[in-house]
Amino acid sequence: MSSPVNKLVSAPWLRDNLKSVKVLDCSWYLPFLNRNAKEEFVKSHIPGARFFGIDEIKDFSKADLPHMLPLAEFFGASMDKFGIGNDDHVVVYDTAGVGPACRVFWTLHAMGHGRVSVLDGGFPSWVAGRYKTETGEPQAETPSSKRYIAQPVGQLVCDYADVVGNIEKLKVSGGAQGRQIVDARPNGRFTGKDPEFRPGLSSGHMPHAISVPFTEVTEASDPANPQVQKLKTPDGIRRVFESRGVDLDRPIIASCGSGVTASVLYVALLNAGVSPRNLAVYDGSWTEYALNPYSEIIKDA
Repeated sequence: MSSPVNKLVSAPWLRDNLKSVKVLDCSWYLPFLNRNAKEEFVKSHIPGARFFGIDEIKDFSKADLPHMLPLAEFFGASMDKFGIGNDDHVVVYDTAGVGPACRVFWTLHAMGHGRVSVLDGGFPSWVAGRYKTETGEPQAETPSSKRYIAQPVGQLVCDYADVVGNIEKLKVSGGAQGRQIVDARPNGRFTGKDPEFRPGLSSGHMPHAISVPFTEVTEASDPANPQVQKLKTPDGIRRVFESRGVDLDRPIIASCGSGVTASVLYVALLNAGVSPRNLAVYDGSWTEYALNPYSEIIKDA
């Protein structure tokens, strides 16, 4: 059995252990930002890193939903191309500090790969340490006779039917029964005051959902660059959730707009000591839920 690894690693740790891990750049940007994560990767990345595109390694059969969890065989084939084996320790990072890398962290967990860590503070923390970077496309990996075998962990993933069934349990019990739903979107979108990024998609929230914006579990990794984030301490994370009425001893479903920042909550909760048996991410998240005309949407604004 492979030994466990830390959920978060620092830039100095990665520098010292770079030859013993596999590194994935998981950067991604919302379309309106007009930034190309792959082009930025080619210009500069951590030595040996491969680029994991969450809009490239996904389930393409669900055209209306962005970056849905890929099928196991396709995921395994992607890992083979990266030269990643089932027992490798994978370190994921992004340019936000804590963001899309968490989505890939959860994806790896959902595929049965537990030996994965997030670079806390992301690529900016590596650059701030003045560590070596590379440019250009990485060389192709030498094909191996041993293939990556994904082993999906269904309990970490929720679909629309799971969520709707859970909402019914919450409604019947006044919130006392069923899994708690925590929503990582900004509070304005949660209440319905602000619009969603996707044109025509209603804002608002699911019945009995609890607003925990993902920005509440992060903090600036460098006061001089407040846009770059790292996770708060485990105690700080617990305080955030408890202050919003979340019972950390009860099961939790994390949701957001499209499954990216929900994964930030997933990593944060794990780092705060919550059992993975009590955690799941709603893969389609609000986009899938609100696109369904039969969904019940609550607006507080």
